[in-house]
Amino acid sequence: MTLLEGLEKQLREECPALELRKNEPMSKYTTFRVGGPAALMALPRGEEAHKVIETAFRCNVRPFFLGNGSNLLVSDAGYNGFVVKLSEGYNGGEVYTNELMVGGAMLLSQAANLALQNGLTGLEWAAGIPGTVGGAVTMNAGAYGGEIAQTLHQVHALGFDGRFEVLSNRECDFSYRHSALSDGARLILEAVFLLSPGDPDAIRDRMAELAAQRKAKQPLEYPSAGSTFKRPPPVDGKPVYAAELIDRCGLKGLRVGGAQVSEKHAGFIVNMGGAACADILTLMEEVRKRVLDRTGILLEPEVRTLGV
Repeated sequence: MTLLEGLEKQLREECPALELRKNEPMSKYTTFRVGGPAALMALPRGEEAHKVIETAFRCNVRPFFLGNGSNLLVSDAGYNGFVVKLSEGYNGGEVYTNELMVGGAMLLSQAANLALQNGLTGLEWAAGIPGTVGGAVTMNAGAYGGEIAQTLHQVHALGFDGRFEVLSNRECDFSYRHSALSDGARLILEAVFLLSPGDPDAIRDRMAELAAQRKAKQPLEYPSAGSTFKRPPPVDGKPVYAAELIDRCGLKGLRVGGAQVSEKHAGFIVNMGGAACADILTLMEEVRKRVLDRTGILLEPEVRTLGV
């Protein structure tokens, strides 16, 4: 019996109500809409999450914690491991004066809307982000001058051994698209944001303004993982942007199979239909090579990979 088989047996015995799936297509769970099957996937509800993590630890199986798959590229062959995706019980939120406490499975855009409904400002930039709160905290997601690090107060999480942890903003050690949680060693159950009172009309107007900018500039009509590459370090004290470099190298529209460098926004690689993980990876490497050859700057992928 393999470790995964042993884990499955234990979970079915100890958590009979747990939603457990075998050979689950990961293309259903990524915004790229690509990826082969995960050998075993659990979708815990409520307190089941603690039991799932404890059982995996006892069975010597390290889980992969999945959010909304909005920054993830899964191998065409799939992932021969254990995937945990929070389900019901971790997608709600509550407000306590200026504190917004939301479940790790809630979409970040929903958290921004909840803040709006309660007249709280600080998350307007997040209104169009497709990831979950847990995923956003993990990578310190950001857009339009805002990022998670600016308003996050606390994170409630489970370690690989099932122990409950509370991390402060400082302990998260945020930096550009990175945090102390980026190693994937914790399952984020909840996040607490410290926001400020604001005028609901002004908050709504700002969210609408950013939504219009996204629609005008980003290829939202095609599956993608958002920005494919991280922003490079400054050169001679001046900011450098991956999309600008890619565009300058004439790579808009470059295509491999069903994957294409967006003609609308060079920072996006999109699935034009039927793209495979291999197509996207090949295109990413070709873009990196041409940009390096032309500019001397090596682009670092922002998209994470699984099973590759």
